[in-house]
Amino acid sequence: MELEKTLQMNTLFSFYGPLLTSKQQEYMKLYYGDDYSLGEIAEDFGISRQAVYDNIKRSEIILNDYEDKLHLVEDFDRKQDALNKIRSYAEKNYAKDDTLLNLLQKVSYEPKREGK
Repeated sequence: MELEKTLQMNTLFSFYGPLLTSKQQEYMKLYYGDDYSLGEIAEDFGISRQAVYDNIKRSEIILNDYEDKLHLVEDFDRKQDALNKIRSYAEKNYAKDDTLLNLLQKVSYEPKREGK
């Protein structure tokens, strides 16, 4: 369950993170992205562990509220699933159609790499 929640929070953060305050972004990145403990974050920022916990919990609620209202992650996942099915179908039935396969590649999601 903990790994599942971490994955969910990282996904929500990748979509909605810029809508959080810079402090919320830092705490979420350290806690969920870099696997810092509450104590480590508290020590780095010179605040209490409870303050970090409260901030992270508030950020989680905010991220979930954004998804409940905007459905960006849900829509993205649904579109990716459809695209994967189309790609699989095209590769099976149109393996020699380079134009089609190239177009499918162009609309595929490719995560941005750090430093690019």
